[in-house]
Amino acid sequence: MKSTKTRFFKLPLGAQSHQIPFAQIAETATSVDIVQSIENDAFYFRALEEQGIQLNRAQLDAVRSTDGPLLVLAGAGTGKTSALVSRTGYLLQVKQVAAQHILLMTFTKKAADEMKERIAALPGIRDWQAKQVEVRTYHSFFLHILRHAGYRQEMLTSDSFKQILLKKKMKELGLEDELQPESILSVLSLYKMSGKTMEQMPEKTQADKEIKQLASYYEQWKRDHQKLDFDDVLTEAYALLQRDERLLRTLQQRFQYVMVDEFQDSNPLQYELIKLIASPQNHLCVVGDDDQTIYAFQGARNEIILDFDKQYPQTKTVLLTTNYRSTSPIVGLGNAVIRQNKIRKEKQLQSICKSNQVPAYLRPWSTDEEAEWITEEIQRKVKEGNCTYKDIAILHRTASNSRAIFEQLALEEIPFFDYGLGHYFFYEQSNVSVVLAYMQLATNPLDWHAFEQILPTMYIRRDAGMQQVHAEQIRQPKQQLIDHMLVYPGLKAYQLKSIEQKRQLLIQLPTLKPKDAIKRIRQQFYDKYIEANDWQTVTTQKEAIKEQLDELETSASRFDRLEDMLSFIKDMKKRYEQMKSAGNDSAADVVKVMTIHKAKGLEFPIVFFIGASEGIVPHITAIEMKKYEDVKLKAKVQAEQLKAIEEERRLAYVAITRAKEELFISSPAFYRGKKVEVSRFIQDVFIDKEKANTSKHHGESAEKVYAWICTSNSCIAWQRIISHEEAILPSKQCPLCSAPMEKGEKSI
Repeated sequence: MKSTKTRFFKLPLGAQSHQIPFAQIAETATSVDIVQSIENDAFYFRALEEQGIQLNRAQLDAVRSTDGPLLVLAGAGTGKTSALVSRTGYLLQVKQVAAQHILLMTFTKKAADEMKERIAALPGIRDWQAKQVEVRTYHSFFLHILRHAGYRQEMLTSDSFKQILLKKKMKELGLEDELQPESILSVLSLYKMSGKTMEQMPEKTQADKEIKQLASYYEQWKRDHQKLDFDDVLTEAYALLQRDERLLRTLQQRFQYVMVDEFQDSNPLQYELIKLIASPQNHLCVVGDDDQTIYAFQGARNEIILDFDKQYPQTKTVLLTTNYRSTSPIVGLGNAVIRQNKIRKEKQLQSICKSNQVPAYLRPWSTDEEAEWITEEIQRKVKEGNCTYKDIAILHRTASNSRAIFEQLALEEIPFFDYGLGHYFFYEQSNVSVVLAYMQLATNPLDWHAFEQILPTMYIRRDAGMQQVHAEQIRQPKQQLIDHMLVYPGLKAYQLKSIEQKRQLLIQLPTLKPKDAIKRIRQQFYDKYIEANDWQTVTTQKEAIKEQLDELETSASRFDRLEDMLSFIKDMKKRYEQMKSAGNDSAADVVKVMTIHKAKGLEFPIVFFIGASEGIVPHITAIEMKKYEDVKLKAKVQAEQLKAIEEERRLAYVAITRAKEELFISSPAFYRGKKVEVSRFIQDVFIDKEKANTSKHHGESAEKVYAWICTSNSCIAWQRIISHEEAILPSKQCPLCSAPMEKGEKSI
């Protein structure tokens, strides 16, 4: 293992304040101290205590508040599940509510199953009672209603089948190289879950029209083949309850007490359905955390939980603020980060765990160096017996950000499971694979698969182009498949010029290093090709494509020959397939790698939060939102940008609060070939406001820059680092005294 100097610091780079935030230690009083034996519900809490369930003051308040609308704002790790389960038992045991009158709604089957088990284990609850309590996911509950109402359509649950269905239609329309089935389905879902109809989908651009055409086809196909997907379950249920008043009254009389878990994840349609069921008694208890609303891309809206008390003016609000998960320094950092958000319910979490182990900060030069440092630290910890692999999670913002860590873990043979791999392998993404196809053709001009992938960049349909090449190669074999395109029938002069340009490019590429080859492909035509595609013009999706290609360049900078990079990718592909086939065993001793979105609701002893830099978290699409055409269509762009930045900050908060004992936050200095600052979400915590105001008043201005600094005591030479290429150099010699130089910072 490599020996390295200290890389982990108690403060992030550039911190003005040295004040490390610690959360207050929470009150230790529980139901044992609070509930007096003379109280009429004491028997219930004494029975809970015998099972080891001791509720704190706020949890008790939530459990005892049974009538009318109740909003339980449950901060990260504050025992919301215990409160919900205990409240269900309280309704049954103390309030004597019939089990069949209780509905508990969750978002996942796993959560529903856990709730059922815990309710059944409560003291005094009989098996038949536990079974009669309705604990379901939204889709399970409303599908049950549809079936009873006579809906017999078969459920369409396979995402791959939906995508294949759309791909066939796209091929028929000649759109298979312009649109992604996943994007079409996502756009359609957002409209339906917002309570909008197909007719309300925009038709301002050609891309809009194509999306609407394909979405309409998908909806019609389901009707023709008697199918329902998950979104249809909710839309059909809502339509049914709107027109069948008798059924609605029956449900309202049956479910007199309604509880909703993870309420912050609700979309508008789910909220409308819950309001219908809970009326007119409105014994509606919703539990969630507005600081953890991170699923806007799936239709969740933060204003639903924030405005609940406006919808129901009689609402009682209970704050769960005692964090049982994380140490005081981790909770303190989470508090300091999230309090910067303006649109939120004010709350301050306390911890029950004192610790002097404060979060540690890294400032690597690149995502590849970040991956090296983290894997070395993991190896050290495990070797010293401080933890096992399964204690560790690595959290990242987007799938592209996991490329370097995935590769480094694989190279170091550290056992891990990447929770994004079921749907994502970086080098197989469509826009990345096209660039790689040019590199493959440059090394093997007769690679049929690679040639098929580049056809769309010549504006030739794949099926027609491949038919032409197959026929010509049989008639008159060539050493380069692309040569056959010069005799493709019906080509115009500009098309012939483009094909000849690409033919010459394929001849030149083997003489270039992989990174230079990618740059040449992008500069010569590929970036323009992407720009020219109406579907991708000036949109957040286009930015995601650029991010992928920039990350590909970063990956390529490690190799000297195309063959070396292509061989490496082939090896990574094998490891990817092995990991997919191994499956996800929660008990396996492996490091867990996942997006922050997937980590919500989970906890780990040790967390590495990577990519905490500007442009990653917060993501560039939130920072530069005003320039994207798909955002400009929205009213009040400035308000939308504030929402986007605040959701990004909530992502950072979720990442931080997954850690129980140790937290490492890494902020690469260079990303996508450019210098980037430590994330504002981290910097804001360590701003010395008094010092900043004084400096501003006196007109002081200073800037820290990255530099190569001579290590000789007798030399004062230093050179500013202004490029990613300089930043990733392993060493450098002083131009004045020839002593070695090291990377560091200088104030100018």
